[in-house]
Amino acid sequence: MFVVQDVRLDPDTRRAWSGDVEVTLSRKEFDLLHALIARAGEVVTREELMRTVWETTFWTSSKTIDVHLGWLRRKLGDDSRAPHLITTVRGKGLRFELAPPVRAEERVPS
Repeated sequence: MFVVQDVRLDPDTRRAWSGDVEVTLSRKEFDLLHALIARAGEVVTREELMRTVWETTFWTSSKTIDVHLGWLRRKLGDDSRAPHLITTVRGKGLRFELAPPVRAEERVPS
């Protein structure tokens, strides 16, 4: 069982929860979430995701990841404009955050 922030994922039963609510995921959405949450706090490259989730090393567009990521974020209540669960690390990949990121406007001036 993986538990990060308020998301729980059980790979054995292929079930996921956001808070106390079970979230129904497609097979690919579940596999994408599993690939990210299993390495929470680390950047997972798009190449790694294509290899582990889609079991391919060849693709014509990374839009496949973006589409499934959009559906997954929606189901988990993660706003794509200000994500707190899955963030995009530009030029690197995706990261499932261990804690919500601190926004610039939330920082305390020193």
